[in-house]
Amino acid sequence: MAMSRIIVVILVINTAVVVASGLLNYKLLSAFVAQQQTADAVSPSHPRMKTGGEEYVFFPVEKIIVSLQDSGREYYFVIDLVLQAPAKTDLHKLKQIDPMVRNSAVAHLSTLDFTTLRAMPITELQSSLEQVVFADFASKSLATPFAHVLVSKLIVQ
Repeated sequence: MAMSRIIVVILVINTAVVVASGLLNYKLLSAFVAQQQTADAVSPSHPRMKTGGEEYVFFPVEKIIVSLQDSGREYYFVIDLVLQAPAKTDLHKLKQIDPMVRNSAVAHLSTLDFTTLRAMPITELQSSLEQVVFADFASKSLATPFAHVLVSKLIVQ
């Protein structure tokens, strides 16, 4: 009988510990969620970064796909870009220009051959894309609401 009482006491203690830890986790998690919701309400969903006294917002332009022929074989380039804009830039403007940036990037990249594009360093690719996008906007007499075009991902298949 003494052994069965010890097992029951251990079972009750274990149950109490599990319930207490569950309640503690619930309280901590709900406090964390409330803190995150407050932080999200204060700051926008796009990441901001402060460098040199100036704040920037980054807008992604994802999954630009270009198909290139070389030696009778077809290659695919998937590139993700990020537009770096001043923090005061309206995100709606950045969303509106997404198709133009995509068009400029595809038009430029499709003029290159596979070996040239594959051998090009990322910094060179990034600066050439930036020049082409800015020139395309200028040719259409449109203001560019961003400062830089950054390459965030490049996949070659």
